[in-house]
Amino acid sequence: MISDRMAEILRRLQTNSWSDAVADAAEPLGVDGISVSAGSGAGVTEILWSSGGISDGFEDLQATLGQGPGPDSLAAGTAVRVPDLARVLEGRWPALVAEASVLSVGAVFCFPLRIGAITLGVLTLVRSACGPLTAGQGDDANALAAVLTKRVLDLGFPLLSAPEEESLPYHHAVLHQATGMVSAQLSVSLAEALLRLRAHAYSNSLNLTDTARDIVARRLRLAPEPPPMNVIDDADED
Repeated sequence: MISDRMAEILRRLQTNSWSDAVADAAEPLGVDGISVSAGSGAGVTEILWSSGGISDGFEDLQATLGQGPGPDSLAAGTAVRVPDLARVLEGRWPALVAEASVLSVGAVFCFPLRIGAITLGVLTLVRSACGPLTAGQGDDANALAAVLTKRVLDLGFPLLSAPEEESLPYHHAVLHQATGMVSAQLSVSLAEALLRLRAHAYSNSLNLTDTARDIVARRLRLAPEPPPMNVIDDADED
């Protein structure tokens, strides 16, 4: 059973802008940040709405590393609840766990925006303190995810252009553009171009969004990988 507070938020969400309604959901859910993302191409999720702060930082970290509860929830179409991020199984998200402590992220709860067999996106709840959601908070989160699924579906799927609502900016639109530029510049696939972007960002302690902006603004151009060392051409053996 959902709480009276969440029931009112869901009624508002049916007609009002996302920013007002979803932001108010943080209190009954007992979290510090909320983000709503949609699935996209090349293994990227598109942030449709975020409460900012800790949510923005965590979403960008997942995008940079290409791992985390959000990508797992999107891929599997199931909820991923992590009441203590520092105590996840060793090797599950090694880079994410190490970096998330800097953001003071203690717990993360991801709920898929799913219709039938299709997962459209993910509702991500982030909290600085560790600890599980209560049973009531879990019910509220599932109800919120269900209504958000309808809103995302109304935007059109797959999302090929920016949504009309100004409250739903494409936070990672620049990432798609940068991925396409790197793909063309290095003559590699979009998937490999994204991996190159992620590798550059992580190795230089940058976030993925800033790296993408530098690519698009032509302040940065990734160099092609050097040829392997100590390789003997077959023609040289004669």
